[in-house]
Amino acid sequence: MMEEEELEFVEELEAVLQLTPDVQLAIEQVFPSQDPLDRADFNAVEYINSLFPTEQSLANIDEVVNKIRLKIRRLDDNIRTVVRGQTNVGQDGRQALEEAQKAIQQLFGKIKDIKDKAEKSEQMVKEITRDIKQLDHAKRHLTTSITTLNHLHMLAGGVDSLEAMTRRRQYGEVANLLQGVMNVLEHFHKYMGIPQIRQLSERVKAAQTELGQQILADFEEAFPSQGTKRPGGPSNVLRDACLVANILDPRIKQEIIKKFIKQHLSEYLVLFQENQDVAWLDKIDRRYAWIKRQLVDYEEKYGRMFPREWYMTERIAVEFCHVTRTELAKIMRTRAKEIEVKLLLFAIQRTTNFEGFLAKRFSGCTLTDGTLKKLESPPPSTNPFLEDEPAPEMEELAAEKGDLDQPKKPKVPDNPFHGIVSKCFEPHLYVYIESQDKNLGELIDRFVADFKAQGPPKPNTDEGGAVLPSCADLFVYYKKCMVQCSQLSTGEPMIALTTIFQKYLREYAWKILSGNLPKTTSSGGGLTISSLLKEKEGSEVAKFTLEELCLICSILSTAEYCLATTQQLEEKLKEKVDVSLIERINLTGEMDTFSTVISSSIQLLVQDLDAACDPALTAMSKMQWQNVEHVGDQSPYVTSVILHIKQNVPIIRDNLASTRKYFTQFCIKFANSFIPKFITHLFKCKPISMVGAEQLLLDTHSLKMVLLDLPSIGSQVVRKAPASYTKIVVKGMTRAEMILKVVMAPHEPLVVFVDNYIKLLTDCNTETFQKILDMKGLKRSEQSNMLELFRQRLPTPPSGPEGSSSLSLLAPTPEQESSRIRKLEKLIKKRL
Repeated sequence: MMEEEELEFVEELEAVLQLTPDVQLAIEQVFPSQDPLDRADFNAVEYINSLFPTEQSLANIDEVVNKIRLKIRRLDDNIRTVVRGQTNVGQDGRQALEEAQKAIQQLFGKIKDIKDKAEKSEQMVKEITRDIKQLDHAKRHLTTSITTLNHLHMLAGGVDSLEAMTRRRQYGEVANLLQGVMNVLEHFHKYMGIPQIRQLSERVKAAQTELGQQILADFEEAFPSQGTKRPGGPSNVLRDACLVANILDPRIKQEIIKKFIKQHLSEYLVLFQENQDVAWLDKIDRRYAWIKRQLVDYEEKYGRMFPREWYMTERIAVEFCHVTRTELAKIMRTRAKEIEVKLLLFAIQRTTNFEGFLAKRFSGCTLTDGTLKKLESPPPSTNPFLEDEPAPEMEELAAEKGDLDQPKKPKVPDNPFHGIVSKCFEPHLYVYIESQDKNLGELIDRFVADFKAQGPPKPNTDEGGAVLPSCADLFVYYKKCMVQCSQLSTGEPMIALTTIFQKYLREYAWKILSGNLPKTTSSGGGLTISSLLKEKEGSEVAKFTLEELCLICSILSTAEYCLATTQQLEEKLKEKVDVSLIERINLTGEMDTFSTVISSSIQLLVQDLDAACDPALTAMSKMQWQNVEHVGDQSPYVTSVILHIKQNVPIIRDNLASTRKYFTQFCIKFANSFIPKFITHLFKCKPISMVGAEQLLLDTHSLKMVLLDLPSIGSQVVRKAPASYTKIVVKGMTRAEMILKVVMAPHEPLVVFVDNYIKLLTDCNTETFQKILDMKGLKRSEQSNMLELFRQRLPTPPSGPEGSSSLSLLAPTPEQESSRIRKLEKLIKKRL
């Protein structure tokens, strides 16, 4: 019974002492211990087993029990000490709380005392400073009153003095006094409600009005609008009057400037009236010489009369430019039929020269918005096509005047005066454009005549394959026209000039380049339809001469130069023209034209070499290959093909040394043309014996090696052929070798032969297989069985375009039939 009660007590105690994981973790962090008795998951059975792991260890049970009892007594003592120590804690805490409350009450009393003393101190300070503030306000008001009275006294006295000096025209004293009066009057803006102040303000305004009218009258008297007679020199009164005008309403100053400039230029309007002989463009220099003399005369006589900040010299020059632009535009509209190109260019060059003089002489600060539309300057360019050199005529004009040779001055596009006069010539630039159209037409005709007179480049000189001299001459002329036109205008005339450039680029391409390409004519004279559509087997095909090959290469090099230079020309035109017109500059069509010339030249070279090899391939197909008894050196037809290649390719390569990429294109196109033709003639060799097939295989390998060496054949410097070209040759000639290997293979057993064919050629075309059987010389009865077996052994063809494309590639290539038709079409187009 006692044991049961003890067990229940232990269980209840364990339930009470079961702590949460968080509490247990906190206890372990505060009181770390390695004792198993302190673990939360303490197991008594495991603990006893650890003390007595074996039966022999039970012999020490008394000793272990004694240790545990000793430990229990120590724990009981510790617990007892802690419990007794906690008996007085509550009483000590209450006592400490009471002491803290008393201390807080004492602190609160001291804070209240300090606050009361501070309020009393603040009140005392307010009472002390009240009188000081009143004294400060009184002093400020008194100072303001005294200052205002002084200003009022100054204003009243100044107004009286101003009125008296105005009547006596003492402008020097008025200039200083008026500014002071106006400054003083600004202090009375808030007092305008006072009648006396308002009256003084009205008197000042009346004095300003009277001064303005009086000064204008003085200038009208000194510089009358009617007549051109002027006083001998400047007046000190007028000089002081200008100082007064600086202070008055800006309209007075503008009126003085306007009247003086109008009077100063009145003589110009009389001398260069529209009906005067000196008013025409051929004497335009006299206009600019006149204004230069007038500017010098003004500086000597009136330079000190007007203030420097009025920029009177520049204003006179700018007004002269406006008047000149208007007068020139008027007279050119009246006498438009008399304007010639040389006269127009002469006038424009002299005018732009004068505008450059103005840019060096003045800053352009008087130019107002809307008066002059400054041309946009193109960004600096690294394009080698143009070095932004001045035109020869401009250099000649600049050399005539020493004051235009200062190197630090900006170029024309940075000139603020650029176009201020010369803009009037822009509506008449069509005369210049028409002249350039005519000149370029004559230039192209001269190029055609020179080419006919000089003939094609000589093969034994360095001219072979070089760019034709006429090409450089054409673009040099283009450069000169573009620079000249950009100095005249960067607007619509540049677009018109671009159209002219396009026209003659196309004419140069067709008349000089395409028009002089050799024609593929035979010795009989003329290329007939029958010769295009069908070549007689065994007939000799006319080849290009050495001079004709050099000419084709020269035209190809020229077309490449024109293509690159036309692209640079387009970029430079876009730099020169206004930003809003850039999209209208497009020379893509002309560049395509030169690309067409390049393609045609390469095609001619390929056709010539390809045609030279045709007789040898025809001879190959006519040989009796079933009668060949032994394998020897390469066949005569191979030697003939190699001979033609060694004759033509080095000439073409040397003449295309400056355009290696087009020589590579020539090699690729020749390989794409020759290899299918060789395979086509290979199929015509039937029947073929085993020895004959071996000889053909040797010949094919020889041709393959020659073709691989084609880019560097006959050259002292051996270069590795381009990978794209090598891939084409290897693929095509390997196919020819596989065809011959299939022909050499025995046709029995049939299954092995068919499988070998499919493996070597990967060819699913029945017609090609039929040709292989014909080359082997098999009878029709044997062929039918093999064809049936071939159809059965064929793998499933892939669906989609890949399958059809593979079949079309394995079929007899129609290039030989269509090439002659293409030749005919090109010939007809050229003649049309």
